Amino acid sequence: MPTLIVLRHAKAEAGFGKPDIDRALTDRGRRDATATGEWLRAGGLAPDRVLCSPAVRTRETLARLALDAEAGFEPGIYDNDPEGLLALIRETPDESERLLLVGHNPSVHQLVHDLTGQAPDAFPTCALAVIDLPSGDWVDVRPGLGELRTVRTPKD
Repeated sequence: MPTLIVLRHAKAEAGFGKPDIDRALTDRGRRDATATGEWLRAGGLAPDRVLCSPAVRTRETLARLALDAEAGFEPGIYDNDPEGLLALIRETPDESERLLLVGHNPSVHQLVHDLTGQAPDAFPTCALAVIDLPSGDWVDVRPGLGELRTVRTPKD
């Protein structure tokens, strides 16, 4: 059964005087991302493939996760469109069993809701959702087909 892990980037600095795409993580964001990587590995949830926004804060989040997985940096994730995220997920090779998507709100929160029919009321920085998908191919992923296994936030 394929597993999708949807992760919002960790806490980033305010964007005053800096382009949004260049915002870096704060100290708290770096700590939260490191702890999230530890949680994924401890729970046997390390992905074998990653799709990540090219923004500095998502790249830094991914680096702090310290995962050993093939990563692709997709500009479409930065566009913050849930339909675009779903299209990227559908392009995942079938040999990948566990996919991590590192992106931005509100699209990642909406994606969790669209795929599972449920989502937490809030999806703060460094929140993640683990979604089990029915056996089959990634190309067949559709809204409503996923089962929300767990949600984790940095405060959990």
